[in-house]
Amino acid sequence: MSSTPSTPAPRSDANGTLDVSGQSTQVNGAPAVSDRNSLSVGSNGPLLLHDTHLVDTLAHFNRENIPERKPHAKGSGAFGHFETTADVSQYTKAALFQQGTTTRMLARFSTVAGELGSPDTWRDVRGFALRFYTSEGNFDLVGNNTPIFFLRDPLKFPHFIRSQKRLPDSGLRDNTMQWDFWTNNPESAHQVTYLMGDRGLPRSWRHMNGYGSHTYMWVNASGEKFWVKYHFHTQQGVEGLTNDAAGRLAGEDAEFHRRDLFDAIARGEHPQWKLSVQVMPYEDAKTYRFNPFDLTKTWSHEDYPLIEVGTMTLDENPVNFFAQIDQAAFAPSNTVPGIGFSPDKMLLGRVFAYADAHRARIGPNFHQLPVNRPAVAAENHFSFDGPMRYEHSGAAPVYQPNSFGRPHADTQGPVDDGWEADGEIVRSAYELHAEDDDFGQAGTLVREVFDDAQRDRLVETVVGALAGVQEPVLGQALQYWKNIDAEIGQRIAAGKQAADEAPSDPGEILRGQETHARAGADA
Repeated sequence: MSSTPSTPAPRSDANGTLDVSGQSTQVNGAPAVSDRNSLSVGSNGPLLLHDTHLVDTLAHFNRENIPERKPHAKGSGAFGHFETTADVSQYTKAALFQQGTTTRMLARFSTVAGELGSPDTWRDVRGFALRFYTSEGNFDLVGNNTPIFFLRDPLKFPHFIRSQKRLPDSGLRDNTMQWDFWTNNPESAHQVTYLMGDRGLPRSWRHMNGYGSHTYMWVNASGEKFWVKYHFHTQQGVEGLTNDAAGRLAGEDAEFHRRDLFDAIARGEHPQWKLSVQVMPYEDAKTYRFNPFDLTKTWSHEDYPLIEVGTMTLDENPVNFFAQIDQAAFAPSNTVPGIGFSPDKMLLGRVFAYADAHRARIGPNFHQLPVNRPAVAAENHFSFDGPMRYEHSGAAPVYQPNSFGRPHADTQGPVDDGWEADGEIVRSAYELHAEDDDFGQAGTLVREVFDDAQRDRLVETVVGALAGVQEPVLGQALQYWKNIDAEIGQRIAAGKQAADEAPSDPGEILRGQETHARAGADA
């Protein structure tokens, strides 16, 4: 009976490349006798429980997946760097935004409503999540490919996501359900108009813009405060897919966007985005014509022009998707000195919800995984124990204050990234500013931003997305579009009536229903 001599276990180098010289090992590092044949009593006999390599292999396989994200489940990403090319130090003291600084980063793109196995090319908002491994800690900017969102209060968010998922009885997607939610929440009108327009189906992740969407705070070295919005403009050009092309790709290559990004970087075609910001002086927020913290609104570029900051480049594909992309835990709670939050209610809700989702999905020590670990010289936080704890503070005091030299923070008084608030504790929508309403900016988008061809495609897309919508929701949806723009609303109503009255070929009906489902049901 012969045995294979022991060899060192394979290791990964700093770039994640596995040294596969020698033989495979068991999980404890000991040599694996066989990865092909289980231990049995004779060639045809029963398997043996003490075949530890078999048991470990099967048990780990049963636990191989972590729960998928509830929203943003389907996606991928890449590493790269951000270079600050302009001087914006008058607005922020954040180290990564000082001119000449280059910061390693990670980007993850995704769909919002689609599940892990859904096609990349369904009509949906795209997530645009960025992590900057700065010298002051991780800064995460978790946005989308649109500058606004469906909601302005986080209490509605679970209801919104459920309305985009599946019916509780049949387990099928349902257009009626999503339109019922949208039409009963008219604040969604601006985002829905974006979604039903050309940018609701980007040609690829490389050909779409990204936005921080929320309003954030910047603080400079003198303590001056500013409100800021982030705009990442693709340098590949904004391009979209038609409904027909997207539907065809959904069947032919469900991973089209993921493949496109990976292959482009592998070819050396490194996608770039230029970051610009809109900066609002702190006091302007009190009297601006729109509530600047309302996530369903944009700021006029005439009022607050874009200020160039720098360039983001993605030039490094992951070497292990699970470790580097699936376990990446982006959270808007990750800020650094010079960057703060705002009274944006959706942002403040997400500050809690994202990190808590990671604690539930990955574990309470998710921050210790390499992809989530900050790049600072030394860490000194008082998080303690929990499952899968790896890094620790040794015998140092695990409490503060202490008398044994372990430092702790003790700032008192006003914080440099705070704002004043005074009033009763209430449950209420934002106070209205001069031009605040739910349909105004959506109508402006249709009339002043879209051209004739884009308006034609909008009508076609909405008519398709209304397939199968039941009353009274259908009537609500038609009125919703008339509230956005009377002419577009009439055209959608007429198009829907014509579609309903068209002579039917059973095969064509089936194909049309499938196209509508792909184009609209996962919005």
